[in-house]
Amino acid sequence: MEIDQVDLKILEILTQNADTPYTEVAKRLQVSDGTIHVRMRRMKEMGIIKGAQLVIDYSKLGWDIDAFLGIYLDRSSLYDEVVTELKKIPEVVEMHYTTGAYSIFVRIICQDTKHLKSVLHDKIQKVNGIQRTETFITLDKSLVRSIQFEAIQQGQ
Repeated sequence: MEIDQVDLKILEILTQNADTPYTEVAKRLQVSDGTIHVRMRRMKEMGIIKGAQLVIDYSKLGWDIDAFLGIYLDRSSLYDEVVTELKKIPEVVEMHYTTGAYSIFVRIICQDTKHLKSVLHDKIQKVNGIQRTETFITLDKSLVRSIQFEAIQQGQ
């Protein structure tokens, strides 16, 4: 199965605002509501769309520390074991297997610096196979977006 321009436009509209009703998407693209439903289901079956996500501003709930950790492993062969243990830590919200200096790059969210210290010292650095970590605290999130297919295709 292949995707076409209508599929890309559906994705473009919904990545700008995932709350846009399918009826509104259909109206903007001048197709039927059923077309949007069928295409969305097909893109889910193809694995292009992997679900929906609720975006929470954790700072408004008192969780003010958003940080990234570069993790050095004792040996790269310990990757799977370390990932299994890191998944058990609720403050870990993203994990990436990376090239470069770090074996794993992790995003964590904590309430404050005391909580961050506790997560680092009492949880993450006690995981067998982690040699050391480097912590980067986010001061401001300037951009979070999906790829803008239409702009790319227009050469912008």
